[in-house]
Amino acid sequence: MNFLGYDCGRTLSLNFKFLIYESKRKMMSNTKDRIVALFIGVLLCSTTFVKAQETTYDFIVTKDGTGDFSTVQEAIMAVPDFRKSETQILIKNGIYKEKLVLPASKTNVTFVGESRDKVYLTYDDYASKQNRFGEEMGTTGSSSFFVFGSDFTAKNITFENSAGPVGQAVAVRVDGDNAFFENCSFLGFQDTLYVHGRDSKQYYKNCYIEGTTDFIFGWSQAVFEDCEIYSKDGGSYITAASTEEGAAFGLVFINCKLSGDAPINSVYLGRPWRNYAQTVFINCEMQAHIKTEGWHNWSKPEAEQTVFYAEFGSTGAGASNERVPWATKLSNEEAQKFQSKNLLK
Repeated sequence: MNFLGYDCGRTLSLNFKFLIYESKRKMMSNTKDRIVALFIGVLLCSTTFVKAQETTYDFIVTKDGTGDFSTVQEAIMAVPDFRKSETQILIKNGIYKEKLVLPASKTNVTFVGESRDKVYLTYDDYASKQNRFGEEMGTTGSSSFFVFGSDFTAKNITFENSAGPVGQAVAVRVDGDNAFFENCSFLGFQDTLYVHGRDSKQYYKNCYIEGTTDFIFGWSQAVFEDCEIYSKDGGSYITAASTEEGAAFGLVFINCKLSGDAPINSVYLGRPWRNYAQTVFINCEMQAHIKTEGWHNWSKPEAEQTVFYAEFGSTGAGASNERVPWATKLSNEEAQKFQSKNLLK
């Protein structure tokens, strides 16, 4: 059957016994007959199209060993080095306690979780924890997942550092360029998400990110759109950008919700890890935990002359017209430059 230019791959045979036309009364007009036939044709074709579009994964990871691999790291290492085509890895529900590394040679890798709330990639290292040589791991060493490969994508996964409130403890460190996270959660306390790569652009869509202090930090140019940024009790700063001097942008939050259980007027939007930090909030809802002054200079008065901290269209109890004088209030025209379509070209 050919329907709207598509071959549905099956023959449609219709026998409408109920379409009986009597001389004095029509039960259904020819027009209605055609509509019914069209509707049934759409249903049959839709079924065919859904089957044709089912995703075929290259590898499947399961905790019970019924997939291709029982650990995520095994699946990563099975990806051919510098592959130009996408490698899709389905991760079935389960808690995977692994310290993961996606090497720079593993490019175009996609993780797809069976469900966001039931696929956990977690580990529990922290900065002051000692390695086997008695040395402290440091912030970078604490990472549960290192992403060095470019063009990495993750969907429907929870990434966690489960060490608890023990200081710096990174859930994910991202160095690779063109990283994309969609419908993912990032759980931790201090330093949860390390957007590390100096030449890396990253995009976070519809994600949940939680923490206490500097829980989104680093050098990268990263866009967060339609995300929930949750400040846990005891929190103090959301961001700590260390943007390179001359970079087009740093951390940009678009249509995000800043929520949390931190006390009222207790959390800063950010502070500058490096003096050229850039952080921008566009059309974000801010709850009452956000401090009226908004920004902190990290006890570096000179940074007030070089940072770029800006807002446009902030709403909610945490929005304020009394930010620090060295912050910027964007015009509508200026705000348009910070849309994801303009930043992630």
